[in-house]
Amino acid sequence: MRGWGAGTAVLIGAGAVLASAALPAAAVEKAPVERSRAVVVVDCARNPQVRPGSYMIACGDGNNALASLHWSQWNRSGAVGAGRNLVNDCIPACSSGHFHSYPVSVRLDRARPWAGHHGRSHFTRLSVTYTSARPPHAPRTETFDV
Repeated sequence: MRGWGAGTAVLIGAGAVLASAALPAAAVEKAPVERSRAVVVVDCARNPQVRPGSYMIACGDGNNALASLHWSQWNRSGAVGAGRNLVNDCIPACSSGHFHSYPVSVRLDRARPWAGHHGRSHFTRLSVTYTSARPPHAPRTETFDV
């Protein structure tokens, strides 16, 4: 190999390209490119979830969570579902309060790249709309950054 110049290296490289072009595509095909993965919602433990059946809204104290979730749509533009919002009334204090269940519609949107997870996006906004009864002083729709 000693004594080969740059011109020889170029010829060898060009020969390899030409030889691979003559082979059937299956013989030179690289590993399949990973298909785009579904957009996820990230839970309190920083785990990706797709169409979760439940979702903790109040990660710090657990006093607000979604349950019995059923999703009718889940794509890059957004996710739409329905379920129950379990809310602690915190009366007389959150540690001794009671949970109440309210029917809600749920929307996830504002998909953004998920830092540190190449090629993966996550929803960054959650909207919860009460469809009938709601907690005292709660607006009809609440929006959370997730």
